[in-house]
Amino acid sequence: MFFQMIKGAFSRQKGKFLTIALTVCLGVSVATAMLNAMFDVGDKVNQELRAYGANIVVRPRSSAILSDVYSDEKESEEFSGFISENDVLKVKTIFWANNIVDFAPFLPVDTTINEEKFRLVGTWFNKTMELPTGDEVITGIINLKSWWHIDDGEWISDDSAKEVMLGSDAAKKLKLKTGDYVEIEGEKYLVKAIFSAGGNEDSEIYMPLKTAQKISGNFDKVSYIDLSALTTPANDLARKAAKDPENLSIDEREVWYCTAYISSIVFQIEEALPSVRAKAVLQISESEGSVLNKIQLLMLLLTVLALACSALGVSNLVTSYVMEKRVEFGLLKAIGALDTEIIFMVLTQVMIAAALGSLVGYFAGLQLASLIGHIVFSANIEPNILAVPILVFLVIITVVLGSVPAMKVLLSTRPAVTLHG
Repeated sequence: MFFQMIKGAFSRQKGKFLTIALTVCLGVSVATAMLNAMFDVGDKVNQELRAYGANIVVRPRSSAILSDVYSDEKESEEFSGFISENDVLKVKTIFWANNIVDFAPFLPVDTTINEEKFRLVGTWFNKTMELPTGDEVITGIINLKSWWHIDDGEWISDDSAKEVMLGSDAAKKLKLKTGDYVEIEGEKYLVKAIFSAGGNEDSEIYMPLKTAQKISGNFDKVSYIDLSALTTPANDLARKAAKDPENLSIDEREVWYCTAYISSIVFQIEEALPSVRAKAVLQISESEGSVLNKIQLLMLLLTVLALACSALGVSNLVTSYVMEKRVEFGLLKAIGALDTEIIFMVLTQVMIAAALGSLVGYFAGLQLASLIGHIVFSANIEPNILAVPILVFLVIITVVLGSVPAMKVLLSTRPAVTLHG
């Protein structure tokens, strides 16, 4: 009897229940897209921020102070000494090696050209190297400094021993253009390109690392290494570890070490190279968590608003349905049906419609999430299984809350009044 009544309600009120299903479908599609994007947005934001340069700097240091990872104080001393060029690749041997997407060593050399002081910077441009593990890696400033703009000419290769790139300000001072030659320490070098970086780099001259090592006499040495790493935004555990990893319990240390916190990556770099000090670039590392939290909050608010709109729509539709069927419900009460039984029947009908709408909305939401990923991040957003139980819970809450006004109408229905006449 119960199922026959539900079947009869669907057959007689197709339009009403289809409208309920459509209302829930729209809300669930937006919620699905936002939740899947929220779960996957961390890596996407990280990748976007990686386009703005290094977030870890490695310099030679006799002792490492990990707590400086989150210090706002500026360095009060100059770093001295060198890192062996052969040790540079060790940064790719740590536990989170795959999270280090780009890196490059640098060797600055001060020189005088036409009685003016300039800084030469030796580095890797797009160098192919073999890791100690046997894997091959291609890295350098072409990817690490992706925002640099080549005003004229083209990037030089790491084998171009007699070619240099001039920053736009340096080119103006020297009154040189692409194709000219500049004399440095008695040797002539071809100006292969002129670039704009928007910072101090515009007044510098860039050349292959081997050339800078030859000019300075610091063979097989570098001054520092810039790294761009994908990281997980810091939480209380990461901050506690940054102050002193020794204060962590065994379980906390395992979680921290096996999570891509920037403090964890810094710590592991210093483990691989004991003579260096790795430090987070605070402006970038802190902005990652801030930007990510704001984006996730925005997506959560959109999810809540979408489902709230669905709840309002369901409320109006179910209330309208109950008002239309007040005579039938009054008759059911008159022949002995309890309020709870009638409410359960109505909720079952609405839940079935909501379930069908949710199913369609879920797959529509996955397509919407993919579209958002391609438009905003130029990458696909992968479905996250954790979103499914959350969506089920939210849909149930939405339908129940949306049905509350209709349930009040049902409870206030009096058979004698409804069936009078």
